[in-house]
Amino acid sequence: MPLTERIEAHPWHYDGRNANRWTPLLVGDVETFTLKGEGWDAGPYCWADLIALDAPAGEHVFGLKDEQGWRLGFPGALPEDLAALLPKPARYGGFIDRIGLGRASAVLAMAAAAVVFVGVKAPGWIAPLVPQSWEDTMGDAMAGDFGGRICHTKEGTPALRALVRQLDPHGTARSIEVANIGMVNAVALPGRRIVLFRGLVEQAESPDEVAGVLGHELGHVRHRDTLTAMMRQLGLSVVLGGMDGSTGSQVNAVLGLSFSRDAEHQADLAAIDAMRASGISPVPTAAFFARMGGEEAPAKAKGKAKSTTQPGRSIEALDWFASHPSSTSRQQLFANAAEKGRRYRPALAADQWQALQKICSADKAVKPGFDFGF
Repeated sequence: MPLTERIEAHPWHYDGRNANRWTPLLVGDVETFTLKGEGWDAGPYCWADLIALDAPAGEHVFGLKDEQGWRLGFPGALPEDLAALLPKPARYGGFIDRIGLGRASAVLAMAAAAVVFVGVKAPGWIAPLVPQSWEDTMGDAMAGDFGGRICHTKEGTPALRALVRQLDPHGTARSIEVANIGMVNAVALPGRRIVLFRGLVEQAESPDEVAGVLGHELGHVRHRDTLTAMMRQLGLSVVLGGMDGSTGSQVNAVLGLSFSRDAEHQADLAAIDAMRASGISPVPTAAFFARMGGEEAPAKAKGKAKSTTQPGRSIEALDWFASHPSSTSRQQLFANAAEKGRRYRPALAADQWQALQKICSADKAVKPGFDFGF
């Protein structure tokens, strides 16, 4: 590319100082670029100072070094001249990609060993003191274990985003995705990441049931329950044994966690609050809990949500309860949360729900799932 070649593009932009989303003209060359809006210019910025960020399918989003909240986004396919100048997305995260997974594991192991040694007797209060960036790095490494098994489709991905916007309007979670894993389960990974499994989405009888599960996992994310449980139950093996990079081993460790009774209750309350704010009925979630446990729906839910326990289905669904305790009181909590006389709406329209349920089966590029052996 000649050094004098002019580059133009029409991205969207947040400057990090307010909530305005700008649509400036980007003008630049192979080294720097400037953003030009109506009555304002910003820059010049160096291409080398951009940082690739997680983005929905079909978009390319970048941050700027030392500028918190600064975002530059390019929808659709990138022109070749522009793509050559932009940084490539990291596989595990900048820190790990720079020094390698093995060295990063050792560094994180030593850091975690120090944290756990100090806080082994008080994980409930030490976990909030762990730097969020450290936890995010661990979550990025675990997310990398899915290696091409995250499902995306033209219709299903927007449907998932539509559900997420209702339950997480402020973007508490860094990413919420569906993995091509047949287990009826969902997991809140460290680092504000949530993964719904294909089996859960496909076996749910309505989007409201998925909304209840997602709201519950968002509650764990807000309270940093996963990190607390890892410290309490796994101790040093949270990194010494769980950061070996083998496919599924790290996620398997998280699936085996048992949250405290209070943490589960607070996550349930967070789900109910999110559903109430979004106008989504909690009754189908109560029916989901009953069906997953192979029990009849609570009396409060009868006549409002159909429960169809099928032979063999409740056994397969025990994947959920392997990491989330089953109890009649939890079912009743959601059933009792329904507001008498309130007109609820489905969490998704019928076509959106159909697209979400098919997000993995319709994704021809997604890799086959694997068995965690859990």
